[in-house]
Order: sequence, then structure tokens, then C-alpha cells
Amino acid sequence: MSDNTNSLVTVSRANIAVNRFGYGARGHELEAASKSPKEWIKSQLLPITFSTTLPNSNDIFLEHAQFVKDKKQQKKSKQPAKKTVKNSARNNLRLMSIETLEQAINSPHSISWRLLDFFSNHFSVSANGRLMTGLAATLEREAIAPNLFGRFEDMLLAVEQHPAMMIYLNNEKSFGPNSRQAKKRKVGLNENLAREILELHTLGVNGGYQQEDVLELAKAITGWSVKNPKKERSTGFIFRAHGHEPGNRKLLGNHYKQQGISQGEQMLRDLANHPNTAKYVCYKLAHHFVSDHPPKPLTDTMESTWLKTQGNIKSVMVSLLNADEAWLAQPQKFKTPREFVISTFRALAPAKMKNKALINAFANLGQRPFSAGSPAGFSDNESDWLGASALMARVDWSANISAYQKRVNAEKLMTIALGSSVSPHTYQTVMRAESRQQALALLLMSPEFQRR
Repeated sequence: MSDNTNSLVTVSRANIAVNRFGYGARGHELEAASKSPKEWIKSQLLPITFSTTLPNSNDIFLEHAQFVKDKKQQKKSKQPAKKTVKNSARNNLRLMSIETLEQAINSPHSISWRLLDFFSNHFSVSANGRLMTGLAATLEREAIAPNLFGRFEDMLLAVEQHPAMMIYLNNEKSFGPNSRQAKKRKVGLNENLAREILELHTLGVNGGYQQEDVLELAKAITGWSVKNPKKERSTGFIFRAHGHEPGNRKLLGNHYKQQGISQGEQMLRDLANHPNTAKYVCYKLAHHFVSDHPPKPLTDTMESTWLKTQGNIKSVMVSLLNADEAWLAQPQKFKTPREFVISTFRALAPAKMKNKALINAFANLGQRPFSAGSPAGFSDNESDWLGASALMARVDWSANISAYQKRVNAEKLMTIALGSSVSPHTYQTVMRAESRQQALALLLMSPEFQRR
């Protein structure tokens, strides 16, 4: 596979609409997009929904509380934990991850699922420990998806008050140094959530905040916690006034006289609408959707839209899709493992997918859902996915998936996935393959399919 994008043929605008902004072509999408690529892709910015049959964060809290209770009882009686109960958190994570992947693969508006994945990675949480394993996938379902095309400040508040984020960054263990709770018990301030809000969720590492700002925000969100199902007989976010740091706060030079929960909420709303947040998040969006080095006129346009619309995400995305700089004719991005697998299955459109094989694909390629291991999420840079071992993993996976596609016509699939945006070299390589399976593997590993 060549890593020289200049050697590739010019990509059609329909191809850009479907493959760069969406998750890859499926069926006759390239043909549909060709009539008016910009309007076609903008019309795909539609809300997404999830199945209501899978557990929500409340269900998972209650189940975990029961698990802890059962474990204590089993320890006393020296009986082993029931396997079905022990593995339920892992099973919930698997089911929720699979549903998201299947919807991204089958959706007629895959750009929405790409945008969900972007913000899920922006607000990254990892499935570390039994409770977080159950909770991790609920964050994108309950806090991100409902706010996907609204104002960023609403998404930000929903995320930071969601139990998955609270527990992942230990804010339920953060107490104001002068709070009533701190005076009764030896508990103190935890800066984790406040630091990541400033560094990763809003302003960015170079966003102009100081350590004092981290401390002030951390104090403002003390008391933001999660209910204890044993004591409160319910679950979810709760504000505990006895743990909140009293007094006025100062963040980025602005004074906050609000008391209680509204103090932290107002800080988050102001952070969401700060010019540095607009700059940081718009750059990340352009970096993800367009190029590792997005043109400044593009990010400037997006930032301007952000500030005019108070961070309306749909308006910002429309400004990205309207910009000529987003439609550069040469492929700009190297697909991450998630993008590679989803675009492959969208092109193949198999009648049935094996759930275990789907999840294993991401594990083998280095991007298992909710396993980034850091609040920074998975890398979106080409250099982090182009290593020799990473490429060999793709070769192996392409060969394995091709071995099960005995009736696939590689030439037809080439047309479905890439249209006319295939170089003579790639076309000849695929058509001269020794078998159908080899032809498909060569197509999947071609520069045109690996890049968007």
C-alpha cells in the first residue's frame, strides 16, 4: 500500500461526500450523492436513536449494587460468584458497542454516526473496573447522542453530570476543603474532572487557563456526585450541598457569585462559549473530518459560526460541509481501525454479521471500543496508525474477512465503494488477482480504500 497520497487519482466529490464525511459507501450511495454532493451530505445530518431494550445507566447502577451485595454474601458463605452475574457488565458493554457499530454500518446517514464517534472520543471514558465497564457506553447514548445537533454547552453539561464521567474522573470523591462534609470527615478536593474539562473538553491544553483556574473550577463542581442506590433508593446525578465548597469563585478572570450547583453550571456554559473552546473544538472537528492539517480559512469559518450560534453543532457542521476547503480532491485522511472496519462492512453489506468477530476485529486492530485508557481518547493522527505492525494487522484482517466472502465480485464492490476514484494500477492489481478472495483483500488494502 502506497503512503504517497499525491500518487492517487483525483477523488470525485460524490466520493468525498460519502467516504470522507460519512463512513463509506453502501449500495447506491455514490450514485445518489453524485447529483448534488454538498446538499446530499448536509441532508444526512439527522438525529440518531438507540434501542431501549438495552440497560441504561440507572439499570447498571442497580445491578452493580446487587452484585456487590451478592459478592459479600457469597464471600461469607464461601460460595463462588455466579458467572452470569459476574460477566453481566462486560456483556452490557459488548451489546451496546455492537448496536452502535451495526447502526453505523447500516445507517443511511452515516455522517451522524461518525459525528457521534467523534464526540464520544472527545469525551473519552474507558471501561476500567466492573462499574465503568457497564457504564462506559451509556455516556454516548444518554448524554452525547441527545445533544448531537444542539448547542455544545448542553452536551457539555450533560456529559459532565453523567455518572460515567463523574465516576471515571472521581468527582464523586471530590469535596470542598471548607465544606460541611470535609469538616466532618478527612476528605478533600479532587482536580481530575476540572482539569480534563479545561484541557480536553473545552479550552484545550493551550487554551489560556492556569492552575488556579483548575482549582477554582474543581471547587465549583464539588458536590456534583452520583446517588448511592443503597441509601437513596435511586440512581443518577445528584448535587450534595454538604460537599460543595462555599463562597464565590473566579475563573479566567470572571467572577461567579452563584451558589450551589448553579455556580459550576454557569462556569461550564461560559467555557462552552469561550472563543478558545470554539477554536479548539472546531480544529478537532476539521482535523477529524477533513485533514490532519486543516486549512485555516476552514477552521476560521467554523469558529465564526460557533460564536454566532452559541456553539450550535449542526450549524458548525454545515459551515464545514459548505466550505470549499473541505472538498480537497486528493485523499486527506488515513482511516483509523474503526473507520476501516465500518467502511468495509458498509461496502460488503453482509446479510449477517457475527458479533464476536466484529468486536474481535477492533481488538486485533488496536481500537477496541472504550479502551483508549486515557481521557484524551484514541489518536486521530495518521502517524499513530501507520506502523508496520498496525499495517500487518490490517493485511491479516483483510485476508481473513475476504476468505469468508466467497461470492463477492471485487470489480462490482470497487464500483460500489469507490466509483471512478480508482487508479489504473489499483484496478489492474485487483483484476489480476489469483482468486476472488485475494482480489477483495487487495481492494481493501488499496490506497484508495485505506484513505478518505
